[in-house]
Amino acid sequence: MHISEGVLSLPVLAVGITVTAIGTTIGLKKLDSENLITVALLSSVFFVASLIHIPVGPSSAHLILSGLMGLILGWAAFPAIFTGLLLQAILFQYGGLTVIGVNTATMALPAVLCHYLFRSLLNKGGKSMSIAAFMCGALSIGLSAILTAFALSFTDDSFIGVAQLIVYSHIPIMIIEGFICLFTYSFLYKVRPEMLVVTQESA
Repeated sequence: MHISEGVLSLPVLAVGITVTAIGTTIGLKKLDSENLITVALLSSVFFVASLIHIPVGPSSAHLILSGLMGLILGWAAFPAIFTGLLLQAILFQYGGLTVIGVNTATMALPAVLCHYLFRSLLNKGGKSMSIAAFMCGALSIGLSAILTAFALSFTDDSFIGVAQLIVYSHIPIMIIEGFICLFTYSFLYKVRPEMLVVTQESA
């Protein structure tokens, strides 16, 4: 889902930077210092998981775990993902600094959106929680792929074919991340419910 340096147009980069700046500001304001460990842990998991990727044109396909981050962190997913992407860009030149705004926005915005779409089902437990967790994991990836495709398409019409390929290549990842989000959230709900306090507070 990372877009490489030197690909996007200035207007697209500007929109990405603006969205990321607003989202990160809101996330930091809503974040309680007591939950910093949870945010740092999920940011680390994102950092490692998204390093294993398959190149798809000027972008890539890989696990993101943004749905899980959205469920647990809410708006704090923005600073968590931004931190992971920043470290990847500095340490491994993966993605890049000029596109970090767009890359953060395409991953974090769907995570926050899914958080608010499914949060009412999370506290019900049982099947409702399971469905919400799976849908959040899957839908966040689908929306991220679509946003990435839009970013490329709005830059140049020649990227339309690649943009479509990005969306199609993430369909199996949607299913995988749906189950990862389902099993992880259900496990934490049973054994470490205190880790989900960020979700409850942001709701």
